[in-house]
Amino acid sequence: MARKAQFDMQQFFLALADNTRLRLLNLMGEQEVCVCYFVEILGAPQPKISRHLAYLRNAGIVSARREGKWMHYRIVMPPHIGATQILRQTLEWLKEDKAMQADRTRLTKACCAPAKYALEGVPLPAAAPESCCEVLQ
Repeated sequence: MARKAQFDMQQFFLALADNTRLRLLNLMGEQEVCVCYFVEILGAPQPKISRHLAYLRNAGIVSARREGKWMHYRIVMPPHIGATQILRQTLEWLKEDKAMQADRTRLTKACCAPAKYALEGVPLPAAAPESCCEVLQ
């Protein structure tokens, strides 16, 4: 009989203890986002972003999906109810932070004008409102 893997609380909290990882979680919110948007918005090299995303994935906080050459990431709730509550509260807290709001605004602008950000041909974040660009005009 297969044993269910135990939730690693230390890895969970270490994943949340880094500003870059918090910024990534903030940008994902309730949508799936291509890694190229993270690179553009955070202004960090792709290998660094990928390392942080792998850390979040290993902590059970995000999942990845490949579509052609694009990697898409989305938040998944951890299997532990306490961790789920903490993650939800953290995401709500991030929405109130001015720097995190600025990141979300840059993501919205990049989605609405991908050519301006050298992101032409990149898939838009899944579940992003199609009318987001109207809000910016």
